[in-house]
Amino acid sequence: MATSERVLLVEDDEAFRSVMAGYLMREGYDVREAASGQQGQERWQTWQPHLLVVDWMLPGGSGLDLVRTVRAAGDRVPIIMVTARNEEPDIVVALEMGADDYLVKPVSLRQLVARMRAVARRTDLPHLPAADALRCGPLELDEAAHVVREDGVTLDLTLTEFRLLAALMRHPDRAFTRLQLLQAATGDYFEEYERTVDSHISHVRRKLAHPEVIQTLHGVGYKLVPPA
Repeated sequence: MATSERVLLVEDDEAFRSVMAGYLMREGYDVREAASGQQGQERWQTWQPHLLVVDWMLPGGSGLDLVRTVRAAGDRVPIIMVTARNEEPDIVVALEMGADDYLVKPVSLRQLVARMRAVARRTDLPHLPAADALRCGPLELDEAAHVVREDGVTLDLTLTEFRLLAALMRHPDRAFTRLQLLQAATGDYFEEYERTVDSHISHVRRKLAHPEVIQTLHGVGYKLVPPA
């Protein structure tokens, strides 16, 4: 599959990095590699990749440090973490820091490419048709411009957070299960990551001046409730 997408691999295991790079290049991606957190940061700044695949444990700064740096700079480039750290708190922290997906080693390279394509789909917002701005109380979401405002103030949301909020705003007062929201956010249906929706919703709420508009439905999921 020919593609012009630039993918930066930040991984200190040379053998694994080489295998990943070879596989992605055969899939048509333009790939560059970095062996440390510092090198990854330098190549992100100079090369401006379309997607980052980042290990957590790296010399010269962790992968999580790199995620923080990228997000602090306002760059919404999709980031997939591929790491041996498999505890739920680690996954939650990575997602809350701004990672868009999280894979635990050993990882299937076919699955990695599937996740990359899913991230690319939500980057392009292909299955959210162009529409006028969505409005719900103090919230306004412009799908075409990929901008969310609350009381006129622009919110800094990750791609996943934007997709979740868009799904909720398109159907106010509708109850969504976590799996439905996960599918809306990723375009895919990964049941094992169902609970990560809680982390993303929590992150969105912390960015809202009116977090109460997103209500938790215990045993079900979430819904957006316009203020009275």
